Amino acid sequence: MPTVPILMPQLGESIAEATVIRLDVSVGDNVKTDQEIIEVETNKAVMGVTTLCDGVVSELRAVEGVSYSVGSLLGFLEVTEDEVARTGVDTVESLEARNQTQPEPSSNDEENLHFALDGDSYEEDPSIIPSVKGLPVPTGVMGAHYISPRMRARMDDLGLREADISAIVGTGAGGRVTVEDLERFLDYLDAWPSAAASPMRMAVADAMRRSWTRPLATVGLPVLLDRVLDHRRQQDPKPGLTLYLLRALAVALKEQPMTAGYLIGEKVVHPRSFDIGVAVQVEDGVVVPTVRKVDQKSISDLIAEYDDLVDRARRRRLTEEDSSGGIATVTNFGTFGLTTGTPIPLPNETLILGIGAGKKKPVWSEQVETFIPATEAELILTFDHRVVDGGGAGMLLNRVAALLQQPESL
Repeated sequence: MPTVPILMPQLGESIAEATVIRLDVSVGDNVKTDQEIIEVETNKAVMGVTTLCDGVVSELRAVEGVSYSVGSLLGFLEVTEDEVARTGVDTVESLEARNQTQPEPSSNDEENLHFALDGDSYEEDPSIIPSVKGLPVPTGVMGAHYISPRMRARMDDLGLREADISAIVGTGAGGRVTVEDLERFLDYLDAWPSAAASPMRMAVADAMRRSWTRPLATVGLPVLLDRVLDHRRQQDPKPGLTLYLLRALAVALKEQPMTAGYLIGEKVVHPRSFDIGVAVQVEDGVVVPTVRKVDQKSISDLIAEYDDLVDRARRRRLTEEDSSGGIATVTNFGTFGLTTGTPIPLPNETLILGIGAGKKKPVWSEQVETFIPATEAELILTFDHRVVDGGGAGMLLNRVAALLQQPESL
């Protein structure tokens, strides 16, 4: 019978590998077209590897807990000739025949092949170790700016970045960190408890490293929440506070689109749509689903869409489309009892707006000429200072605060 290879699919434009977390079938199981047979975790979500046709699982090479690059061989299906004709799926036999009629691949092509077609069996590519290896180390103040080629090569072998060696006291000229210093430090850390970082943790770490290459600044402003809270109590279903913030930011950005620009070379690229992400805490990280065209929809229009995105984010069921293309992010770190913070925007975004926990405070009322209790929270805006200055950030933040005093207009 014809044999069809099961390959790690391309799960998104920016996804190069995925970790197998569960095998949903066993050898000998009958499967149907588009049936999810392997559950994998990428740096953004939990997804499924599905079948291209009906068949019987004849071999499984995927191992739970191991990461595989896109195109890696995960197993085989036995299928019928009729099924091959119906679906047009490539079989081992057709691939081998095609390979024999094609010219020899170049050295670059060879690096991209994940299994061999030059004999009576496939040769599985070794499993891919997570992109960033080695142990994270705490940030310190010692170290050198210059990294020798030898040191750079050793860091590349270990998957380390400059930030990872900043805690090492260098013994080289001018305090330079040498390879010997690095090896001693790694030997020292070997006795420490450690655990493998998850794909989610590594994705967050990589995004924050890239974000921090820009000059980021943060401004804050207290805002009264009583009107928002009163408006929320009158709604059914009740929208979350984050949704009010999301909508206020979209309206303010539409009025001041320069603040949402993105600097590319000598051009500032302006947003073509006011799609805004919302930070959702998940196990071992944060994911940011994107709410589309927030400026064109009222809060009542957004509730169902927002709730669905947040629910799927918490279950790690977002698609690539669900979490791409945002121009800014909103984060409600007040849900953790925090009153202030300095959130960091994603590398592809210029700013992020956060809000802290609301606290009861005495606020002076001109109407009754006395202090009255009111709920106040801190609005925090972090932005790329190359694109936005303090004045522009302040005007944006003040506009968001003003809109929150008119929740019925949102």
